[in-house]
Amino acid sequence: MKLTFDSLVLAAATADLGDEPAARAHADAVEFRMDLAPDPLAALDDYDGELPLLVTNRDPAEGGEADAPETERLDALATASDHDAVGAVDIELASLRTDHGAAVAETARERGAYVVASVHDFEATPSASRLDELLAAAADHGDVGKAAVTATDREDALRVLSATHRATARGDRVATMAMGEAGRHTRAVAPVYGSKIGYAPVDPAEATAPGQYDLSTLAELVERLGAR
Repeated sequence: MKLTFDSLVLAAATADLGDEPAARAHADAVEFRMDLAPDPLAALDDYDGELPLLVTNRDPAEGGEADAPETERLDALATASDHDAVGAVDIELASLRTDHGAAVAETARERGAYVVASVHDFEATPSASRLDELLAAAADHGDVGKAAVTATDREDALRVLSATHRATARGDRVATMAMGEAGRHTRAVAPVYGSKIGYAPVDPAEATAPGQYDLSTLAELVERLGAR
């Protein structure tokens, strides 16, 4: 299925593809968390929904629960990219810097899927210079460079928004958010500054990251801000 990131993509984050019908009213895509699903490849085989999929098999080092060795974890993403519904795969920047990760990304692109190169920090928000460096590197390795960091105050949140603006101004396609309560508003505001992906659960009780709005709330917020 076609999935592009020329404008904001609102992704319903879930480990259950059965949530897809409930996401259609507000989402542009479904982020399928393979690492949280009991049998993700079988779920993909059974998927017949309308929304394209962004598949993620998150490394435990970056907040995920994938329990396979690194090569197997990445190979599952390569297998997933062969599914017609998969429009993008999320691969950690650290993995993309390895030969195997780079090969998986190349395979996904050959099959028509975009690559989201992601970086996560569940402890803090890096300095402005470090954020710029991470986003530039992620955008260079992926079709979209994603940075999800943790804000402890409004200064952290402002640093994320400023980095988003700078990355967009230099022509990089990025997705940004500050996790945690102090950065929650960035999930709605970052798209105003150019962030290309927003993540939200259909059910707020099933959030996959700290500080997520539920899908309908985030959709309303970004629409009111003119970011979608």
